[in-house]
Amino acid sequence: MNFFERQRQVKRLSGRLVVLFAVAVLGIVVTIDLVVVLLFDGFDQPAGTLTTMVLVTSLIVVTVIGLASLFRSLSLRSGGGSHVARSLGAVPVPENTRDPQLRRLRNVVEEIAIASGTPVPELYLLEGEPGINAFAAGWSPSDAAVAVTRGALEQLNRDELQGVIGHEFSHVVNGDMRLNIKLMGLLYGILALAMVGYVLMRVRGGNRNPVPLIGLALVVAGFTGIFIGRIIKAAVSRQREFLADASAVQFTRQSAGLVGALKKIAGVPAGSRLGNAKAEDVSHMLFGSGKGLSGLFATHPPLLQRIQALDPQVTPAELQQLQQRWAAAPPSGLQEDRSMGLAPDAGGPATVRQRPGAGTPAAAAGDRGAAAGDRTLPRDQARFAAAPDAVTARVGELDEAAQHRAGAILGQLPEELLTRARGADTVVPLVFGLLMSGEQQVRERQHTALAAGHGAAVADAAWREAGELATLHPMLRLPLAEVAFPALRGRPRPEQDVLLNSVQTLIQADGRLTVSEYCLSRLLHAELYEAVHHAPAWGRRRYSLSASRGAAGLLLATLGYAGHHEPAAAEQAFHAGVAVLFPQQRLPYAPPREGVLALEQVWPALDGLNPADKELLVRAMVTVIGHDGQMTVTELELLRTICAMLHCPLPPLVEPSSMVTEA
Repeated sequence: MNFFERQRQVKRLSGRLVVLFAVAVLGIVVTIDLVVVLLFDGFDQPAGTLTTMVLVTSLIVVTVIGLASLFRSLSLRSGGGSHVARSLGAVPVPENTRDPQLRRLRNVVEEIAIASGTPVPELYLLEGEPGINAFAAGWSPSDAAVAVTRGALEQLNRDELQGVIGHEFSHVVNGDMRLNIKLMGLLYGILALAMVGYVLMRVRGGNRNPVPLIGLALVVAGFTGIFIGRIIKAAVSRQREFLADASAVQFTRQSAGLVGALKKIAGVPAGSRLGNAKAEDVSHMLFGSGKGLSGLFATHPPLLQRIQALDPQVTPAELQQLQQRWAAAPPSGLQEDRSMGLAPDAGGPATVRQRPGAGTPAAAAGDRGAAAGDRTLPRDQARFAAAPDAVTARVGELDEAAQHRAGAILGQLPEELLTRARGADTVVPLVFGLLMSGEQQVRERQHTALAAGHGAAVADAAWREAGELATLHPMLRLPLAEVAFPALRGRPRPEQDVLLNSVQTLIQADGRLTVSEYCLSRLLHAELYEAVHHAPAWGRRRYSLSASRGAAGLLLATLGYAGHHEPAAAEQAFHAGVAVLFPQQRLPYAPPREGVLALEQVWPALDGLNPADKELLVRAMVTVIGHDGQMTVTELELLRTICAMLHCPLPPLVEPSSMVTEA
């Protein structure tokens, strides 16, 4: 099952979920209607009076449930994933923390984010929770937050932590987070009905007052609805957890890390339990069962079943032995890392040990993941093989190769740059530095504009950053920006608006718009906008491929124009892509006058395509870009940007040492 098939499954599951809750609400409405009719002798009233009584009661009940659900959903949406994390008492993980456990967590998350082509999420720690657990929450990947317990950091080694984070990223990539928030909103709506009933039960007014009885009926119906709703929630969650486990194996180098994490949950005394009183609200989001529910209310499959699905050789006896061992001496994740050579010893530098199945040694110093080793990045004009089916299959998938590429990319970014990219006080000059020109006169104009808008200190810092970044390989610029985005998201909204205006000023200073400038500015704007509004700037509307023919044609024409110097070659590439999308049609080729800026016209229609049409569109894009059999570094950068704008995350495609030919 590829990314697009999983997207279709999530949409079907969302529709089924709405239907099931609608049936539950209908049952509640019918129950309340019957109680009201009996209390007010409705069956003895004229038909018109009975009908009015039923309609008014139904309207009140549906309104209470609907408004409460809407209120809860909007409150969750307004705060994004961070709101959910903070509601459980989680605290943000500092960007430049020196805590080795938190440093390791941030490194793992950044590596998997780059490998998956998704934004780096906000990171939170559930302090004081000894159980091994984690969850991802948010309305979209741009406002996602990942929270882990202190118990997970202390007891999981790096591979196991990577397995857990990979599991949570599968929820981010597959669209489960939006489904989870819908579940929370719907359940709250039914709970609100019971709360209203509890208030009505306390109303006084004599023995013949029917209001307390109506309140009792609301309480009974509400809690019955909650009972049914939790069964539905648990069933949906169990199905998604199996898929997330399977995806996490693809997201990481091996299944052993995920299996090891599940074994530790089964073996340590605290298991995956959460002590927080609000754990029930997020039980369907957790990596492990936070409350240990079983049967119909179990939000997760049994641990042994999950483990054996990944490693059939594990037996109950083995888990019992682990329980006995860890009851006496709980596991230490960092100590296990040191023994495997994946972290420095407490008394000195670590001996680097190669990972099982990894193509490069692990970087012990700083825990940077898979380091570059002897790998070198390709030259700016390098070209790579292009296979539409292979690239399409990579969308939303994080296999071993993607993890290696992400590790190699991060391994070649200087630690000083990464530190400044994560810092709230240093990230803005660094991003400006990425966009400053190499031409002296243009850079001076950019410096003057920055000094006017942000002050001389920021402008001078951006100038220094530009000098250091001038030699940075093109393949490292977007990953560095992706590491910087979380620190930018944390700045006040007015500052973000000023920053975006300054980005446009920097780009326009020389009167030209390069592909790299467009990619960086487009991703930055989308990242900041969606983090605040939880939806693209153009909203969410559905379009058919036939209705989006003009937008699709403009996209393919822009790709042909940007990737082929000869007009004839660009037109041939365009027609090859059109043949993939519209086999029976022939669209006229018109090179865009605005260059890549023409893409601003296509996002609303193409982002609104269904998953099957998006899959076809990605195949057509690669057909255009690789019409000559090869792709350049710039074309790959543009392809990843377009896929990100269409919410089809594309991992890095180039192995640093897998260069095919050079121009």
